[in-house]
Amino acid sequence: MKVSKMWKAVVAAVVAGAGTLSTALVDDTVTAAEGWAAGLAVLAALGFTWAVPNKPAGPIQ
Repeated sequence: MKVSKMWKAVVAAVVAGAGTLSTALVDDTVTAAEGWAAGLAVLAALGFTWAVPNKPAGPIQ
């Protein structure tokens, strides 16, 4: 299965943002600090996932 580097990063960012916001919404409100944390989680997931290359395809064993 070939997943491009871009889509891998987008999925990681969505999962990081959703996870952070779901934790922030436990009390039915999102504070400014929680919003910043969610934004930073999305940016970190995008950056780190984009920077790590996909494993090169090799023979299937």
